[in-house]
Amino acid sequence: MKKTPTKIDEVDKKAVKKPVEAKESRNDSKKELYFLCWNLNGIRAWSKKGCMDWVLQENPDFFCVQETKAHPDQLTSDLISPPGYTSYFDHSKLKKGYSGVAIYAKTKPERVDYELKVKLPKSVIETLNSMEGAEVIDSDTRIDHEGRFVALYYPNFVLINCYFPNGGGAPERLEYKLSFYESFFNYINKLKKQGKKVIFCGDVNVAHTEMDIARPKENQGNVGFLPIERAWIDKVIASGYIDTFRTLYPTLANAYSWWDMKSAARDRNIGWRIDYFFTDESLRTKIKDAKIHADVYGSDHCPISLKVAI
Repeated sequence: MKKTPTKIDEVDKKAVKKPVEAKESRNDSKKELYFLCWNLNGIRAWSKKGCMDWVLQENPDFFCVQETKAHPDQLTSDLISPPGYTSYFDHSKLKKGYSGVAIYAKTKPERVDYELKVKLPKSVIETLNSMEGAEVIDSDTRIDHEGRFVALYYPNFVLINCYFPNGGGAPERLEYKLSFYESFFNYINKLKKQGKKVIFCGDVNVAHTEMDIARPKENQGNVGFLPIERAWIDKVIASGYIDTFRTLYPTLANAYSWWDMKSAARDRNIGWRIDYFFTDESLRTKIKDAKIHADVYGSDHCPISLKVAI
């Protein structure tokens, strides 16, 4: 089959006249599953660039997206139900055009969860409530209203898609990010203690090591590369979870998943690797491939992927 051009400006010039049909699911027992993950930076703008055609040609069993920046009611049917997939959206209930995640799955799960139940300090809640356009919610689990988390439960694994907070701005925003990190960590550890296999992905909003950022020295004091943020990734790995890309490519440099658009950083590959697929240790020998699709355009992030035999 002829592959759709990966640069989205080329896709626009060679638009597909009829929808690309999803291929037959790979989701059979003991077969390799293909997971795709992408921060879209706005699903409506992303879709207008023809990106869904590339996704359908890739034929993932699961497609996890972040920053949809839309309520499902604002989306067309081809974005809600592309051929062969059922979608599970979590949108922001606090303000429009903000956050939002979704998973497109070929196989329906046994259960869907949209809540981390993150408990935040009162000072952090007050700061979040004061954000422009934010709805005031005084609950200590306010974070579950931001549209950052969706988990699909299957008999032999749990897939989690998450858009972690950026943490920039007021000090309370970093405190909020760290609270989110800890609540997420507790959630996945609870699953692991129950004997469940865990796969989680998303925009984690931190570059783990100096190899994962083009200019580490210049960013030593910046959110997204702070020692306290990077230490959380250390903690996750020390607790028995695998950074799948680094497991396969431990020394590969200049491999990034996000670039600043304002400075045209992608043209020079001045980027950050802040998008990840993690699995628990039990799946280490099942990992078949992990990629960063840096040649695929459509957002300030590029897609990443994982293939696992489950």
